[in-house]
Amino acid sequence: MATAASRSFSLTVGHRRLGGKLVGALLSLAFVLVFNFFLFRVRPGDPAKNLTRNRLVPAEQVQVLRESFGLGKPLPQQFATYVRDTLRGDLGISYKFRRPVSEVIAQRIWPTVLLLGVSTMLSTVIGLWIGIRGAWRRGSVFDRVSLGSALALYAMPEFWLGILLLIAFGVGVGPFPGPFPTGGLSSPDTELASLAGILDVARHLFLPCLTLTLAYLAEYALVMRSSLLDEMGQDYLVTARAKGLRDALVLRRHAVPNALLPTATLVFLNLGFIVSGAITIETVYSWPGLGLLSYEALRTPDYPLLQGVFLLFSAGVIVANLFADMLYSLLDPRVRSG
Repeated sequence: MATAASRSFSLTVGHRRLGGKLVGALLSLAFVLVFNFFLFRVRPGDPAKNLTRNRLVPAEQVQVLRESFGLGKPLPQQFATYVRDTLRGDLGISYKFRRPVSEVIAQRIWPTVLLLGVSTMLSTVIGLWIGIRGAWRRGSVFDRVSLGSALALYAMPEFWLGILLLIAFGVGVGPFPGPFPTGGLSSPDTELASLAGILDVARHLFLPCLTLTLAYLAEYALVMRSSLLDEMGQDYLVTARAKGLRDALVLRRHAVPNALLPTATLVFLNLGFIVSGAITIETVYSWPGLGLLSYEALRTPDYPLLQGVFLLFSAGVIVANLFADMLYSLLDPRVRSG
């Protein structure tokens, strides 16, 4: 009877926690929706005049262009229209591409998913392995080298690392040509559905993926190493060794699963924040994804496109944060009981 009551209480607390997190996520999205509108309108520049690309265009024609995009309306009216259309799923018409923003984003989303998906998987696996091996062999040559390299990569700006790799392996150094393309998703006249097309995309993907992988594996390695070092001093590991378990089993069955908790949360949080890093990397390598699209929209400035892209980025961060919090509750019973 007591067990059933405690289970019912735990379910109620869990549902309340989940409901509170969902409400918080919705409130965050509402704040982003409002902030997103005013953020880009405070920057200098007239989108209508920039679209003409001709300073000799009469002011009357610029005003007509401004009215056609709704820029001549009062700011409160523009905001009301923006909120109404966004809630309906209408992100507006891009000033630059003269097409619906949703269509423009849909064309650019898959290159970003490919880049972020591959780099996140590689940085997570390699970073965790480096952190585990370095912590378990603390003070070894591998630990010292990997720790110094991870600190250097962690402190290095992503765009600067990308430029260095682009010069070394794209442009080439001295008489040595670069073996990889300097930009783009694929070579011209390449059939992407063929084996040659897949290999060509992989060659173009190598440098931007390598840059993001090096930038983020350092963070995972450092966090995993620190977390595992904390776990290695716990009493339950001494007890496991006293039972006769080999060090490899103690590491795999006891130390690593507990040390993975903060690292797993960090990985899912970075799924949202890594998009901001993709903006600079895609710009450096001319990778035709959402990051490069954001840069192009900022140059115009293209208000509807900027609002749509950054709303998508912000929603990704909020959803990743919500998922990470729920995952942590599942992995750590202490969070659920609290």
